[in-house]
Amino acid sequence: MLAELGSCLLLAVALLGPGPRARAMKGVKCGGVLSAPSGNFSSPNFPGLYPYNTECSWLIVVAEGSSVLLTFHAFDLEYHDTCGFDFLEIYNGAAGDQGNLLGRFCGQVPPPPFTSSWHILSVIFHSDKHVASRGFSAGYQKDACGGVLTGLSGVLTSPGYPDHYPNDAECRWVIRAAGPATVKLVFADFQVEGSAECAYDYVAVLGAPGPARGHRFCGGARPPALVSRGFELQVVFKSDFNIGGRGFKAYFFSGECQEVYTAVRGNFSSPHYPSAYPNNVRCHWTIRLPPGYRVKLFFLDLELEGPNSLTKTCDFDHLAAFDGASEEAPLLGRWCGRHLPPPVTSSRSQLLLLLRADRSTSSRGFSVAYIGVVPMNVSCSRMDFQILISTQALAPLGRTQVYLGSRRCAAQEVDGTFRIQARFDTCGTESQRRNNTSVIVSTLYIDFSAGGQEDVHQYEVLCEPRRKEASVRLLSGSDWLGPYAATAEHLQEAPPGDEAEALPGPAALVAQDTSDIVFLGLCILAGVLMVMAIVVLMLL
Repeated sequence: MLAELGSCLLLAVALLGPGPRARAMKGVKCGGVLSAPSGNFSSPNFPGLYPYNTECSWLIVVAEGSSVLLTFHAFDLEYHDTCGFDFLEIYNGAAGDQGNLLGRFCGQVPPPPFTSSWHILSVIFHSDKHVASRGFSAGYQKDACGGVLTGLSGVLTSPGYPDHYPNDAECRWVIRAAGPATVKLVFADFQVEGSAECAYDYVAVLGAPGPARGHRFCGGARPPALVSRGFELQVVFKSDFNIGGRGFKAYFFSGECQEVYTAVRGNFSSPHYPSAYPNNVRCHWTIRLPPGYRVKLFFLDLELEGPNSLTKTCDFDHLAAFDGASEEAPLLGRWCGRHLPPPVTSSRSQLLLLLRADRSTSSRGFSVAYIGVVPMNVSCSRMDFQILISTQALAPLGRTQVYLGSRRCAAQEVDGTFRIQARFDTCGTESQRRNNTSVIVSTLYIDFSAGGQEDVHQYEVLCEPRRKEASVRLLSGSDWLGPYAATAEHLQEAPPGDEAEALPGPAALVAQDTSDIVFLGLCILAGVLMVMAIVVLMLL
């Protein structure tokens, strides 16, 4: 009798209950920490229907210095065009930080293989209260060779790095930019068996400008920084049956986390600014101006994780500026916390700004502005100004776009140099008193206007005639620098020798101040004339 009653109940449930794709339990416990070198996991009930209203979180943790390769064996989640109902999220590191999100997936197309950029990877499964499917099955393994790398930044290494890589290895990484951006690849270390045309072991980079077969590298020389033509870059590592090396380590940057600026002035900020920047990122911004320029960087806002309480140094999140285009260039400064640094100036035409964030504690970030500094040789006598600027520093401009006071006092171009020599009674000069000292002041204009867009930079040129000391500072053309607009001091010197030739000919003429000689000559002449006049009067 009991058996018959049970059969009737089952039949009633089958007839009156919901359809087969809705026969799922409500939320269950799931997820956990996966710490073995490799393993498998799946959605609850797989390959049966997953439950409603469920959220599972798996944290995959492998040995420090290793990476995680995640692959999917099966995938079937409720489809939505933005995956707004049921979905799977994959994070490069701990979940919850959108800057670490590698992707959100649903439907029946499985996600591609993903390789973490450090030793932690998170997977979140979410289902709502309607429609259930079979779910997913996935596997992971430590120190995998190849995979898909996405996000703002990350790192890839040869198998076993920094130990020798194995023989007969073949790895392929696909690096995809975060958003509509390019990918920048920078090698931090490189040692691969060398050979003619890299026929044995090599690293090939596909998708960067160059030969159709891509750039192939081997030996001990570190490859140059490479930037993709589009939003994707492929890196292939191949080793043959003998002779190995330490391998390679490379960083990639994309989206808001890398950019190259070539305009004379500009501004940029940390990812997501003024919201908190992501954890575990390494970002590169390069300012690259024409030879002869210097780069002056102004900090408009700074809020990073504070310094180490024990060492009082920036051991965690920090911002660093380098006097060149790479981290091997001299360090201009390293900052953290909330103290706003003073402006810094490069000694050459390139400057690199690097943001390094660790795995915890993020803040608002930073905002900076920069302007191209025009190195110039400014001097004065008791009667005139002399200004010399290398034409290499102002390569796009003609001499009439460089003038003192008004366009009637335009520069002359002499042997690769813009030269202005103006008496104190011309070219808009005027006498002023500053700090109880008489000075002569004029305005130097450099007109960068192009395409109907007015862009004229003005510099105050000042001379103290008694001491014959000259100085120059930026007056305008940089209103966007906020409180720094009126105090953006310029360099007053010749261009550095490694970027521009020494100023020819006219520089020697400027260095010779003949005003004192002229003055003495006039005095002697006046004395002679006076003596002659006295003699003539006596004779009369």
